[in-house]
Amino acid sequence: MIIDSIYLDHAATTPLLPAARAAMLEGFAIWANPSSPHAPGRRARAALEAARERVKAALGWEEEVIFTSGASEALAIAIQRCLLPLAAVSAVEHEAVLRHAGDVPRLSVDDCGIVLRAECALPGLVAIQQVNNETGVMQPLDGLSEVIRDAGGLLLADCAQGSGKLTLPDADLIALSAHKFGGPVGIGALLVRNWAMLRPTGGQERGYRGGTENLPGAMAMAAALEADRGWLEEAVRLRHKLDDAITTSGGTSIAQDAARVPSIACYRMPGKSANAQLIRFDAMGIAVSAGSACSSGSLRTSHVLEAMGIAGASEVIRVSIGRETGEADIDRFIAAWQDVAQS
Repeated sequence: MIIDSIYLDHAATTPLLPAARAAMLEGFAIWANPSSPHAPGRRARAALEAARERVKAALGWEEEVIFTSGASEALAIAIQRCLLPLAAVSAVEHEAVLRHAGDVPRLSVDDCGIVLRAECALPGLVAIQQVNNETGVMQPLDGLSEVIRDAGGLLLADCAQGSGKLTLPDADLIALSAHKFGGPVGIGALLVRNWAMLRPTGGQERGYRGGTENLPGAMAMAAALEADRGWLEEAVRLRHKLDDAITTSGGTSIAQDAARVPSIACYRMPGKSANAQLIRFDAMGIAVSAGSACSSGSLRTSHVLEAMGIAGASEVIRVSIGRETGEADIDRFIAAWQDVAQS
């Protein structure tokens, strides 16, 4: 029997929007290298710069944009090239930040995953996510940036989960990834408030990233950012419905009292390991995850939930909603969750 599948793992990656697909095809037709000096190259360069301006306009960003292969590369460029040394990262950062953090201090969080403001006053580069990729908790970055700047530091914000959904925070360096908001895999950006913050290395992208520019990806990213965000209102309602159903069925909604992005939630099912839940849900045709997609194949307990002091962290799964998610999908997941919990 073929089971109709339900995709509730949009925090890992999202379906390519039709407008983004069309923009990519348009970009593939402009096949010249944007760095070539001849007429076809100049036409490709003009298309690339038009895409850059569209990205800036869609984000409300007036400063600089470096196109990258995604948020992971954007974060690496920011950390490795910033003139200020990395001073601290939050304890709940994505692995894309932690792999570059070494033994720099971790900023503590409360039981909702919010960074403690008093620890942020550091005269260096401080990395704090806009939205946590496992819990959906939103950090109060505008207030934290004031503390960091008053201490002579700079704020690096991983906005992979917030871009295309939330307005940009008041940060100095911002990392984005297009496939998190309906764009294609393989394109992202580092937003830079001031070129003087970074050491250039030569090559393309104003000398800050070598390699032939991904024109089709940049055009598709711009189209995805320009897409209507009206679906987020429905996502709020669906997430509230999901929270209520899980908690009344004996589960726990992690950080339910914190400000969260509408599209991400995580839930604990007491007595059932996350891996066992994933197997059962997958057999039912429902795609969810345990923590970040980048580490969900491991048996490690989530460092995010550990930092928050969450009991039963090994029993927590993540459910993430997208613009394609409907009420019938949520109803079916709720029924499946109750079935697994009672078995």
